[in-house]
Amino acid sequence: MNIDEIWKLCIEEAKKSIKMDDVPIGAVIMKNGKMLTKAHNNRQKKTNVMGHAEINAILKATKKCKNWNLNGCILYVTLRPCSMCMEIIKQARIDEVYYLLEKSDAKKEYSKTKCYHYDSVCEQMYKNILSNFFHKMR
Repeated sequence: MNIDEIWKLCIEEAKKSIKMDDVPIGAVIMKNGKMLTKAHNNRQKKTNVMGHAEINAILKATKKCKNWNLNGCILYVTLRPCSMCMEIIKQARIDEVYYLLEKSDAKKEYSKTKCYHYDSVCEQMYKNILSNFFHKMR
């Protein structure tokens, strides 16, 4: 499959999103020169905040490979991935990401959520749980 065919698949997937009143984004995951999965945005239809094309493609690929580690895979996506998708892509160990378009300056990610560390007597209890878990894994 050549690069133009991959991009055409991404665009066909993006068009599926439009039918569901969602942002038209399509993604394809390739491995060893073969298509592993393809997906599109379905956040509105599924009322799922994680229904991004990239995440949908990753979920399909992990199911197909029966492994969360997608090392050796390449992701093609029509629009530059958001920060949430990039983190999932990194966690899935995807080697490379290629995209067609940058997001416009007017399309900024939501960034008003605050995150705080909470000091608690339970902190040590949880540290012990994590420590024991990773000790057993090694």
